[in-house]
Amino acid sequence: MKKGLWLVPFLLIGVLMTACGSEDASSSEGNTVTVEASNWEFDKQEYTVPAGDVTINLKNADGYHGITIEGTDVKIDGEGKATANLKAGEYTIRCNVPCGEGHQEMTALLVVE
Repeated sequence: MKKGLWLVPFLLIGVLMTACGSEDASSSEGNTVTVEASNWEFDKQEYTVPAGDVTINLKNADGYHGITIEGTDVKIDGEGKATANLKAGEYTIRCNVPCGEGHQEMTALLVVE
């Protein structure tokens, strides 16, 4: 019984490291991208994902926003998500909810590789 006790601290560290992982709100991981919108800007100017089925998550940090991704069927009003099959290329993300004076310039780029 006492021979296996030295293994306990290593197992505990492994469990803690796994449990403490978190997802960045503005992440772009695999075929999922999270776009965070605040008044008149997105958290990034450019998001990159691999081609194929891509899930876009929209989070509103400040104000009420929605997005349209030009050249796709993706349209999200308020917080939510949408999935589309995207080919390699560059797509413009635009806020589709009039949000004030800087609304027209509220764009970002989605790069699909």
